[in-house]
Amino acid sequence: MLRIFIFLCLFCVREEPVLTWSEEYKLNWSDFKGQSKELGDAVAVTASGITFGFSIKERGAKVIGFTTTVESLFYPEQSWYKPEKANNHVLAHEQLHFDITELYARKFRKRISELIVSNSIKKQLKDLHESILKELAKTQDLYDSETNFSRNEGSQLKWQNFIASELEKLANFKSDNSQ
Repeated sequence: MLRIFIFLCLFCVREEPVLTWSEEYKLNWSDFKGQSKELGDAVAVTASGITFGFSIKERGAKVIGFTTTVESLFYPEQSWYKPEKANNHVLAHEQLHFDITELYARKFRKRISELIVSNSIKKQLKDLHESILKELAKTQDLYDSETNFSRNEGSQLKWQNFIASELEKLANFKSDNSQ
């Protein structure tokens, strides 16, 4: 008997509009639809994340296969900016936050591709998802810290080059819609 179990991340069932990361599309200020917030000196906030779903195939009590979906998404209604303070430099900083999210989606896809089918695959996938999300958050914080939230232009350029290089290294793990 073949049974299929499906797990979808909570973000997958949200009914808000999203943008899926694409090499061809770069964020515009018109994509930031949320209400600006008074968060100190913050000029803009990018809400992005990795959605994850999987299906496990079993025969009897034995796992015989699995499939996954991993996407890097931008949430327009949770993203905002202050028009009077925003400029193209800040927009490039926000785009790189989204690019970092895509980098970790690719890292996630790569690590998934290295998994071996076993009865513990569901736990392995969940643990891997949790680990990737922690790494992503740490990198996003480091990016903001080292660039001083885009104010350090030299560091900003260093990060842009680094993320572009890392995305290229993982080009084999683009999603179907980003090719």
